[in-house]
Amino acid sequence: MARTPREDRERGDSDIIEKLVSINRVAKVVKGGRRFGFAALVVAGDGRGRVGYGSGKAREVPEAIRKATEQAKRNMIRVPLREGRTLHHDIKGRFGAGNVVMRAAPAGTGIIAGGPMRAIFESLGVQDVVSKSTGTSNPHNMIKAAFDGLRRIEGPRLVASRRGKRVGEIIGRREVEGQAAEGAPQNG
Repeated sequence: MARTPREDRERGDSDIIEKLVSINRVAKVVKGGRRFGFAALVVAGDGRGRVGYGSGKAREVPEAIRKATEQAKRNMIRVPLREGRTLHHDIKGRFGAGNVVMRAAPAGTGIIAGGPMRAIFESLGVQDVVSKSTGTSNPHNMIKAAFDGLRRIEGPRLVASRRGKRVGEIIGRREVEGQAAEGAPQNG
């Protein structure tokens, strides 16, 4: 029996990590009173460098989550990762009043991030990162600010091709800078 394209898509999405970030009860005032609905915010990723977010509204919670998940899967972006565990470089993201700072971290650091940002990094497959959100605690704006930063992360291949150099020259500089920082005298 042949599978439909929908079954193929569902089977291909079996390795997608979905994280529910928030559910909000919203009310619409109508003639007879208030009509309640639910708004869901979901982050989805493959754990190997792709991540997306989506929001969905419906009268029932499961339907809102389903809509948000479908939107998150459609809007995935690819983020280059260093050694498959951390970001290539530090980056800042902004959206509205939300500011986020995401920093690459050495192995063993873990995910140091709160709420919505943690969901993004877990879905993305990042294992070591330090991040801080300032300005707003609204999960929608925090996620949009984080995605603003993640979209601007550049891997060594892209930087090397733009500068007309080899990848080894770009990565070699990073290691030299790290050794210079280790050899520097410590205060205190």
